[in-house]
Amino acid sequence: MRKGRMFGVCVLAGVMCVVSSCSRAPEIPTAPQSVLNVGFYAYFAPVSYSADSDPAADGFNIHLGYEADLLTAIEVMDVGLSFSRRGIAEWSGIWLKAAEPEYDLIGGGITILDSRTQDATGTQRVAFISGHITFRQSLLVRAEDADRLSEYASLTRDVKVGVLRGTTGEARLLQITGIVDANGVIAKGTRIDTPQGTLVADGSADYKITAAASTPNVENRFTLYPPAANMPQVNYPVNMPYQGFDPLIPRVLVALSDEQVLFENLRERRIDAIARGEIGNRDAAAAVHGAFVVTALDEQVEYGGFTLAVEDVVLRASLNEWIDYLTDGGNIGYGEWLADPQVFLKRAQVRKNDE
Repeated sequence: MRKGRMFGVCVLAGVMCVVSSCSRAPEIPTAPQSVLNVGFYAYFAPVSYSADSDPAADGFNIHLGYEADLLTAIEVMDVGLSFSRRGIAEWSGIWLKAAEPEYDLIGGGITILDSRTQDATGTQRVAFISGHITFRQSLLVRAEDADRLSEYASLTRDVKVGVLRGTTGEARLLQITGIVDANGVIAKGTRIDTPQGTLVADGSADYKITAAASTPNVENRFTLYPPAANMPQVNYPVNMPYQGFDPLIPRVLVALSDEQVLFENLRERRIDAIARGEIGNRDAAAAVHGAFVVTALDEQVEYGGFTLAVEDVVLRASLNEWIDYLTDGGNIGYGEWLADPQVFLKRAQVRKNDE
């Protein structure tokens, strides 16, 4: 039995009491402390990331960032729940891992999409907890290109944009520029480089890319060449066993994450922009002290949340209640946490003291 389901049984009485008699978050359960196994994406600073980027290091499983603090605040509220956390290096399909036996909860700055709740057969496997953070997509460019690449309409065939596969950053870029339609179908005439060779999309659903999945023939895409001059070339980081030397560790080869490869490619002018969420892009721009800047903010707002198995209904209701309290019904979000990283812990302590 999954730990999440065990916890759901433990707190059921408490949830029923809350529904019938008060509007507060679920009371502290009388059952022993429940431990949920949490998997988190390790490379989405500052929302969710590992203390050490090396998956073989002990620090890889130390969870940091906005979502880490939100979960820690739930533990501080003393609601009979704690989290055992494990970093995950691969983004593709990470949200569906909540349906696997070894995980109860998955996080990492995951945009809430109905399509991400279903497996390849169309069966719903996971559900999202209510959104606790808002996202907007953007471009990260070199400072000298800020005016030239100030909006998505500036992205023409001679512009190379880096993206990560399976992200909303990729999906929104492709939609906004017309490389895919609203259903993710790739525009006719688009050339797609894959390890198996170059394909040419025929405008049918046999060639498709969405934020949830893609057709198998383009799953390992590494370059998209657009069919029209008013569309950009799209580049994906290619996994390599060696990407460079760490200047702090002489003579030691270093493997970079896909995000780090994108930033290095932007710095070295192999690409002209990175299509990515505003939060991550602004954090990256701040880290290089003005060498990169954020442009082309998307008008569409997205919401991020955790996933858990679709059958963990009671646990989902409880987590929604607690997160709603910690975020003050959505009034406290990333901006407030950035200004005061203790904001969730302070609210948790108030809640605990009121019990």
